[in-house]
Amino acid sequence: MDWIPIVLVTFKFLVLGTGMFFAIKWHYDQGKKENGKERRAVLSAGGKVAAVFVLSLLGVGFATVVLGRMLGLDLSFP
Repeated sequence: MDWIPIVLVTFKFLVLGTGMFFAIKWHYDQGKKENGKERRAVLSAGGKVAAVFVLSLLGVGFATVVLGRMLGLDLSFP
């Protein structure tokens, strides 16, 4: 039973990382279609989206831990 969170969290990061990769790649390809005019803008926008995503992911994780502790859940690793 102890291995389930490890597997599920790993799967979650793989799925979200793959989704972010293809989202950034799509935006990059769209910028490339326009003869490279906006390549720098597309890469900058992709980086900003990735940064906002990571920050929001950390915020949700932190809020989950705080709420779990307020409810008295044991969230410590064995």
